Amino acid sequence: MLKDEGSLWVIGSYHNIFRLGAAMQDLGFWVLNDIIWRKSNPMPNFKGTRFTNAHETLIWAAKSREQKRYTFNYDALKAFNEDTQMRSDWTLALCTGGERLKDENGDKAHPTQKPEALLHRVLLSASRVGDVVLDPFFGTGTTGAAAKRLGRRFIGIERDETYAKLAEKRIKAVIPAAPEDLVVTGSKKAEPKVPFGALVEAGLLAPGDKLYCPKGEREARVRADGSLVSGALTGSIHKLGALLENAPACNGWTYWRFKTDTGLRPIDALRAEIRAGMQ
Repeated sequence: MLKDEGSLWVIGSYHNIFRLGAAMQDLGFWVLNDIIWRKSNPMPNFKGTRFTNAHETLIWAAKSREQKRYTFNYDALKAFNEDTQMRSDWTLALCTGGERLKDENGDKAHPTQKPEALLHRVLLSASRVGDVVLDPFFGTGTTGAAAKRLGRRFIGIERDETYAKLAEKRIKAVIPAAPEDLVVTGSKKAEPKVPFGALVEAGLLAPGDKLYCPKGEREARVRADGSLVSGALTGSIHKLGALLENAPACNGWTYWRFKTDTGLRPIDALRAEIRAGMQ
């Protein structure tokens, strides 16, 4: 049922998550990450006999160790986290207030309703708009609500009729985001590969043109084969940049500049022109 490029998420507390993880590994699943959901407002241990249960663990797994392709929206998560790489510990509040579903007596409709923010992050990280998400333990429909809001399709399975009716009512009330608002920051790894020589082939740079380092104090000439030369040194845009900076590595696309009427611009802008023509 799970597609070859799909992935699986399970969540649990110390009561069951270790058994689940072991069973998944026995079945051949490959653990990509374990995520700690750190609850910012956990229920205290009133008896004072144990530590406060302040977290749950999520396991994110691929179908097998050999699986090379799966969805991970790294750059979208980095943008979500204010340009900082998303960590594997997430601090989120328990489901409370208006989000918490209540029954006709005003009591909690489901004892372990998850916050929609948690499912938002899971779906944002490991699925794309239009993907189908399966939740075989649907409960009151948190996965479905988050999926509908984010433009994902979903299948929910729930054996408790009361929970199923609550989920259906809840999801009907969700207004999905507009398609243009569901576009997320794309991964640079998914962009077409463009060698520096393609800029020369396309006439965006010509043999003999000069490129400059960020501050303009060093320069190099472009050669017909896409290599650069600076004095006695020669190499690719990356290798020559590293040699000049005495660094172990260098991203030549952001290091080297070409001259325009308004000043120096990174050659990455020229690569973007090539990629735009490949769409």
